[in-house]
Amino acid sequence: MDYQKLFEELKMRLDLAADAKLQAAYQYGVQADELAQLVIKKIKTATTSAYDLYEKDEPLPQAGGYDLILDSKDQPVALIQVDQVQIVPYLEVDEDHAFREGEGDRTLAYWRKAHDAFFKEDYALAGKVFDPQTAKMVLEKFHLVVNLTENKLGPIYQINK
Repeated sequence: MDYQKLFEELKMRLDLAADAKLQAAYQYGVQADELAQLVIKKIKTATTSAYDLYEKDEPLPQAGGYDLILDSKDQPVALIQVDQVQIVPYLEVDEDHAFREGEGDRTLAYWRKAHDAFFKEDYALAGKVFDPQTAKMVLEKFHLVVNLTENKLGPIYQINK
């Protein structure tokens, strides 16, 4: 699928700024469908990634940029716009961010339990060790621009096929 082509069509149909940029198209790990639904329902308005796992030349997300959220089959289900990006130590992730992530009971305790396990595995896959005391995180806040599963944009889905 050509995500850039889809984004260019969305820019026209949604009357987004001509210089609007698609910075990424991604799914949320092992719970791609469940977390994408939380985005669509406007429950999930934040996400976290490990700063330590970005490649040297890999750009960090930027406020104002757009992302396509994909389901487990790599089909776009939502377009979001990033409102804020912060790099903070893992242990400084707060209750507000945990709540905005929208997972489980939305508490910081739930967030830490889920993310401790997730980052331990994610770091291991990269040949690194996750240390909550030293790890840095990229925190993003975003908003839903359009739910692509509602098909209110007409034949835009021809681009997806």
